[in-house]
Amino acid sequence: MGILSQLLTITLLFGVPVFCQYDYEDDYDNEMDNEYPSIFHHIPSIEYAIPYPSTPAQCAKECFCPPTFPLTMYCDNRKLQTIPRIPSHVQQLYLQNNDIEAVPVESFVNATALKEINLSHNKIKSHMIDTGVFGKLSNLVQLHLEHNLLEEIPSPLPRSLERLLLGFNQISRLPSKDLEGLVNMTMLDLCNNHLEDSQLKQTHFSKMKNLMQINLCSNRLQSMPPDLPFSLMHLSLENNSISLIPDNYFQKLPKLTAIRMTHNNLHEVPYNAFNLSNLVELNLGHNKLKQVFYIPRTLQHLYIEDNDMEVINVTLMCPTIDPLNLNHLTYLRVEHNKLTTPISTYAFFCFPHIRSIYYGEQKIGANQQTQLRTPVFQRYLTPEEYEEAEDHEEQDHDHNQRERDDDYFDPYVY
Repeated sequence: MGILSQLLTITLLFGVPVFCQYDYEDDYDNEMDNEYPSIFHHIPSIEYAIPYPSTPAQCAKECFCPPTFPLTMYCDNRKLQTIPRIPSHVQQLYLQNNDIEAVPVESFVNATALKEINLSHNKIKSHMIDTGVFGKLSNLVQLHLEHNLLEEIPSPLPRSLERLLLGFNQISRLPSKDLEGLVNMTMLDLCNNHLEDSQLKQTHFSKMKNLMQINLCSNRLQSMPPDLPFSLMHLSLENNSISLIPDNYFQKLPKLTAIRMTHNNLHEVPYNAFNLSNLVELNLGHNKLKQVFYIPRTLQHLYIEDNDMEVINVTLMCPTIDPLNLNHLTYLRVEHNKLTTPISTYAFFCFPHIRSIYYGEQKIGANQQTQLRTPVFQRYLTPEEYEEAEDHEEQDHDHNQRERDDDYFDPYVY
């Protein structure tokens, strides 16, 4: 009995701990494998960071639906002539750069979740868009139809729409009913169409209470568009034939921050036309102006190149100096005018923040150019100002490039 007792004691002392250690490791390993099934065996993909459906989303065979963007369907640049049937889960649909001529209802029967449609750079005509095809898409926010063959705006459009891009078409009719109910619209692009004054007189833009940007560049306008909304912040009217800005025209648009009217037929503007408390950019280049005008305190960039100014009277631009409310003008372009001397040094008292005045070449006669002794004036900058100026120069270069390429507000900025 004594020997058996000793053997039992040894078993309890050594056997049990060994058994418990083995059992614990086995359970721990199983628990880790079940809780983290992939991390320790392969590099985790993004699928584990974003919840996805357990089954692959449906996709039209003509298109591509990346698993990393399950709500997006790419059908662009595929030489498509028809629009495939859109699955019900798709929110972003890209059909640009194809040969599509029609927009049938059948393709969009199930596409109730669509928020953005890009049909730009196709061959769509207005009469080939089925009535109500867009109006039934109650979640649609952005619609691209630029670079097509449209003669008028498709109607009806959904109340949810915020951005409508119709540039580079053949739109010559703009019935007021086409824009009725678009109370959520923030940006409307109608550049490079065939719109005339008579069509805009029938259109009540002011009913679009949230409209912040309207692009009407490169049309056939001879006068300023009527009835613009109080909410407007960006107005693009480049490349028209506008010759007159009525007195107090902009007083009904106090939120304007940018006005672009290059390449028009302006000979003069009312002295206080741009006395706006939020104006930051004013572009009146390539007109026939002979006299400057009042510059609001908030204005930072002024473009008056390629006009007929022989003298730039700084006291007209800045009749008084208020030390507590200094003018913010930083950049001025005056090349291709008829200046024979630089701007008066009084400008640096009126505009203490000015960093650059670009004189470039000046016109002295028919087909003759001359260059001032100082083609570019740049004030000495502190290191902090220099860094900021570099950023502005890059932005100006980008802006000028866009102006050459597109000649209207970049519709994706706002």
